[in-house]
Amino acid sequence: MNRALPAVRLRVPTDEDAVTWHRIFDHPDVMEFHGGRAAELSVYEELTARQRRHDAERGFCLWSMLDESGRVIGFTGAQPWERDWGPTGEIEIGWRLAREHWGKGYVTAAALETLERVRAAGPTGVVAMVDARNARSTAVARRLGMRLAETFTIPSSRREGHCYRLDL
Repeated sequence: MNRALPAVRLRVPTDEDAVTWHRIFDHPDVMEFHGGRAAELSVYEELTARQRRHDAERGFCLWSMLDESGRVIGFTGAQPWERDWGPTGEIEIGWRLAREHWGKGYVTAAALETLERVRAAGPTGVVAMVDARNARSTAVARRLGMRLAETFTIPSSRREGHCYRLDL
């Protein structure tokens, strides 16, 4: 069954979005595959500042995701994979959504918009790094047309992870 995706808007994150991200990601379900709890506010402040630089320099970043009413409900976007393991230097697409908005199509809608924006900025492909147990993110990657390309061990957790790829 195909349902219509919700209207979603992406915008470069503001200073205020750091506070919102910190608040809406402070839920154990949201952070299950990201260390278990929200990072300190200062981490989100640095993250939103870095995303503003990425957007200005590259034409893409992790954008704030807004629902139909204009409320920030998470982020989606792309940025270089800068860790020394996995697809170092490749462009990773990612997403994180407030728990109360799960299962409504927001991430898929926002990720499809992200792919269009990244394609317009010039990269020829993206990856998605997903904890192998994260069935929801795996489903989004597949809905985007991504294919499982590699399996690896996540150094911080020693759990299995998957690298999905998509040519743009």
